[in-house]
Amino acid sequence: MEASTNVRQLLQGKGTEVWSVAPGESVFHALERMAEKNVGALVVLEGDALVGMFSERDYARKVILHGRASRDTAVRDIMSERVVTVGPERTVADCIASMTEHRIRHLPVVEDGRLIGLVSIGDVVKAIMQDQSFLIDQLQSYIQGAP
Repeated sequence: MEASTNVRQLLQGKGTEVWSVAPGESVFHALERMAEKNVGALVVLEGDALVGMFSERDYARKVILHGRASRDTAVRDIMSERVVTVGPERTVADCIASMTEHRIRHLPVVEDGRLIGLVSIGDVVKAIMQDQSFLIDQLQSYIQGAP
């Protein structure tokens, strides 16, 4: 990846598969899915509509700390309803700024009102590291006089 990588380029490299859960499913089912897919969050979809995010943080703060049972609690009861999204033309720097500002680790990617992917803090950090490596290589070539 080159400097100023945008979200579309990031998705081309990592893929657009998004793991989701329906709002009426149990928190236990959502946790099983997260463990199965080895992810820290799921988008909550009602049909094709993005209605929330469910994360490990939601579980810890809204189920465990409140003494609720994960088998008896619906995802809709504890999901984060205010979902911060990003468009595919935004830069990786925009993503990290948004994640930092909103204290979140996952950004659903939406284009023309449709969910097209998801980027995590890990994806963003990896892209930043690749961008920096590219810039370092370019600077070294320039300094050494290589074409």
